[in-house]
Amino acid sequence: MDILSAALMLFLIMDPLGNLPVFASILRHIDAKKRRKVLIRELIISLIIMLLFLYTGEAMLNVLSLRSESVSIAGGIILFLIAIRMIFPQPGGVVGLAAGEEPFIVPLAVPLMAGPSILAALILLAHTDGTRMMDWTIALIIAWSLSSIILMFYKLFSRLLGEKGLTAVERLMGMVLVMISVQMLLDGITSYMAQIG
Repeated sequence: MDILSAALMLFLIMDPLGNLPVFASILRHIDAKKRRKVLIRELIISLIIMLLFLYTGEAMLNVLSLRSESVSIAGGIILFLIAIRMIFPQPGGVVGLAAGEEPFIVPLAVPLMAGPSILAALILLAHTDGTRMMDWTIALIIAWSLSSIILMFYKLFSRLLGEKGLTAVERLMGMVLVMISVQMLLDGITSYMAQIG
């Protein structure tokens, strides 16, 4: 796999277009002057976490005696809870934050940007060919940069869709997230059962 193929794969897994409604829903409760600062901070944190997993993910899982299936199952549960809040809105939005309260790390950086799928993919890339870590780093930075550019212009998409359109897309994406989270959960359980069976 070359750098561009790896970057495309990572970009598709990050799914910035799919994350737009969630980001917009969370950020619209924050003071307009702080939004860009919060978004940039969360994007940088997500990049740091992804780089950490690329270089030390396999070692961390071994030290903690955790299997990669644990990452998939835990991520599936978190995404499921976020998806339910998207479909059935509650005060405080999809993550239960009070209006104006800033999200920190969860859920923007993790699991929306640096989710279990991307972390597992990074561990897999490093495990497959550990001699090409610079290639994988460049691929990750390309994918992250493209995703970040799309997410930085979430307000443009919000204006185009309008309040009702954004709510409709948010609920639709909630349904998609439910399916993705259930699939993550099933993949983790299936993989675990195969390991012990």
